[in-house]
Amino acid sequence: MSSVYPDPDQPEPVDHFDRLPDSVLLLVFNKIGDVKALGRCCVVSRRFHSLVPQVENVVVRVDCVISDDDCSSSSSSSDKSRALVGPFSNLFRLVFGGIVKPLQALGQFLGPKRSVLNETLNSLSSSSLFVAPGVGDDGEMDHGGVTHHSPTEVLRNFNEIRFLRIELPSGELGIDDGVLLKWRADFGSTLDNCVILGAASVINNGISPEFGFGNGDDNGSIPETFYTNGGLKLRVVWTISSLIAASARHYLLQPIIADHKTLDSLVLTDADGQGVLCMNRDQLEELRVKPLSASSASKRTLVPALNMRLWYAPYLELPDGVVLKGATLVAIRPSEQSASKNEVSDSSWLSNAFEEPYGTAAKMLVKRRTYCLEMNSF
Repeated sequence: MSSVYPDPDQPEPVDHFDRLPDSVLLLVFNKIGDVKALGRCCVVSRRFHSLVPQVENVVVRVDCVISDDDCSSSSSSSDKSRALVGPFSNLFRLVFGGIVKPLQALGQFLGPKRSVLNETLNSLSSSSLFVAPGVGDDGEMDHGGVTHHSPTEVLRNFNEIRFLRIELPSGELGIDDGVLLKWRADFGSTLDNCVILGAASVINNGISPEFGFGNGDDNGSIPETFYTNGGLKLRVVWTISSLIAASARHYLLQPIIADHKTLDSLVLTDADGQGVLCMNRDQLEELRVKPLSASSASKRTLVPALNMRLWYAPYLELPDGVVLKGATLVAIRPSEQSASKNEVSDSSWLSNAFEEPYGTAAKMLVKRRTYCLEMNSF
């Protein structure tokens, strides 16, 4: 039987992928963004391993949360863990994380039991993302042979992040089916502004005769029944709950902001699209220069005294046929900000706060009568 030998005169095949410059590969990695996918990329080759830390656009999707006890047990040995493992082992292990315990209702973490919100905080600021019964000697949480790490740990492997997006598995606020509640907040060292859009129900099948949507008797004022049937109380609960959720998210971002001086933009959102916290470069730098004021009651940023403006419509029909019942828009700024700033920036600020069709809803609501409220710091 004859043997086959390579032709010594034939040149070795060229790997054209190796001919791509690093700048092109970084463009590809920045398009990928997802930290788990980047973790897989960094184990492909030594070249990829050296390029992934230079990625500027990173997206972290949090899979699960941990408890306070697990956090405290693991924090003491987290430094030892980082010394023992390679620079990207944390990133690679996060690839195998799974959703175990999503965030729950606001009512649960306001109760006497240990707060679910604190579990959310620790999922991003401590050494694990997992609710697990035991902690390994190296400070890692192990459940079923799977090791989990927080975004704070994973992001330490990146040196040049400019645009960071973190996505929680769900919103913190437990709301009934059919109820609409969305918020967006901008922070520096404290709250810069917050806008909240809510509705008692969303009707997607066009106008129903039983509701009698008509504007003949609607002069933009809030009806008396709004004050007597619990409507105002519900909107106050929505507002306070959204502010608590926003200030808690801001608090947990401190270590990430401190670790990454190159950040230009940071967004912390959730898979439900319930709330979005945003920080631009100036706001990030403000937090580094002027440390936040923490609330003594819980792990969140202190909310300053606020001026609020509220708009309400019993029924709001949007151009696409969707109807919001009990539509409410609340615009919030700290009391110390000048009145001129409030008036000048509201139109663009509110119109861009939400994606469609809810951006249109905000634009329609601000044309109605305005009601002013005040709230003390908490």
